[in-house]
Amino acid sequence: MADVTKLFSKFATKTSKLAGKPATFVLAVTLVVAWAVTGPLFGFSDVWQLVINTSTTIITFLMIFVLQNSQNRDSEAIQAKLDELILVGAAHNRLIGAEKLDEHELDKLKKEIEAQAEEIGEEPEELAEKIGLRR
Repeated sequence: MADVTKLFSKFATKTSKLAGKPATFVLAVTLVVAWAVTGPLFGFSDVWQLVINTSTTIITFLMIFVLQNSQNRDSEAIQAKLDELILVGAAHNRLIGAEKLDEHELDKLKKEIEAQAEEIGEEPEELAEKIGLRR
């Protein structure tokens, strides 16, 4: 099972990288234009329409799983890196695992952090400038 998971992860990573390239977009547009140009040859028949509808539906359906896998792994990796920074830094350890909170809990946490920033007299914009995120 681990081999299948590893194999799918590699496949998903490569496929998502390829899917995001301009050449892939150009290829997709070229295929759609070629399909449209052949319309008169096939009399704009139901089968002619079914070809594009079926192929795009299948590709879309499969790409959802591939892209979601890549996105989930990227998100988990980022969370692990952030958790490590929190652990070794001066940040509050209570923020570890914040991505697992529901929307209401996240809103509450955000308000608490904003209140703490106001207590020390830092506006979010000022803090961003201070640490070099904005100029």
